[in-house]
Amino acid sequence: MFLTGMFVLRIGLFNAAGERLKSFLALVTNKPWKGFLAGIFFTGILQSSSAVMVMAVGLVAARALTFPQTIGIILGTNIGSTFTTEFMAFPMDRWIVPGIILGALLWLIPHHLPKSIGTAFIGISAIFAAMGGFKTLAGPLAAFPAAAEIITLIENHLGFALLIGVTLTAIIHSSSATVGLAMSFVAAGDLSVASAIVIMLGSNIGTCITGYMASIGSGREATLTAYSHIWLNFFGVLSFLPFIGLLENTTAYFTTEKALQLAHASLLFNLITSLAVLPFAKQYSRFILRIHGGRISL
Repeated sequence: MFLTGMFVLRIGLFNAAGERLKSFLALVTNKPWKGFLAGIFFTGILQSSSAVMVMAVGLVAARALTFPQTIGIILGTNIGSTFTTEFMAFPMDRWIVPGIILGALLWLIPHHLPKSIGTAFIGISAIFAAMGGFKTLAGPLAAFPAAAEIITLIENHLGFALLIGVTLTAIIHSSSATVGLAMSFVAAGDLSVASAIVIMLGSNIGTCITGYMASIGSGREATLTAYSHIWLNFFGVLSFLPFIGLLENTTAYFTTEKALQLAHASLLFNLITSLAVLPFAKQYSRFILRIHGGRISL
């Protein structure tokens, strides 16, 4: 239900503004900081970093963008993707039924825009219904011996928690769903915030699979765009692994709610890594080219 809700939400939002966003994206990326802001904005609107990454790869393949122009977009999508997890941390159960009813009513209006907005309302209502289901099922699932063993492994082995985050996200193509699941176990008290943060870090690596798959057969520059996303998240995760405790303590300073701490940790991780790389966007482009070979005008 969660993945279907994400898909329906994305369809509604993309139908409402996607093509215009795509054209605008091709126009405003002549500077890394412009691409950075565009990446945040578009990912926040479409509620999917993967959708924006696929869009960027498609524009590069169509030669509407060059590989270096996508660096700012990639940095922005990492921050924009955290809006979903921040949104999911708040209780919205009472708005599920009104959201579905409003979406259905908007579908009765014979115009493109109301139908698209109605689709988005139905999708986001399904997401919140699924999040409620995650929270309800977290306790009973944790009581199963097999699930209890997995949770014990996650708590005791940082590498296993990271692998869970990478693998699950790569399979379902949604870091938001992975973090949402972790949030539900944290809220139920079956998973510590520190372990959930490691899963969240793994999900940032796993989410790169979508952009990489989109780049296959799309030309060399499109592949470089996918590689730049992979290396950015890989090095970012490696840099943060020694500071899990510090990240947990920092988020605890802002809120005592465990699930919200995880959402804040995701925001801080992506904000710090993206802002750290943004001033060196050109150098980062050269680094990717040096690793994967070839010359492209920067």
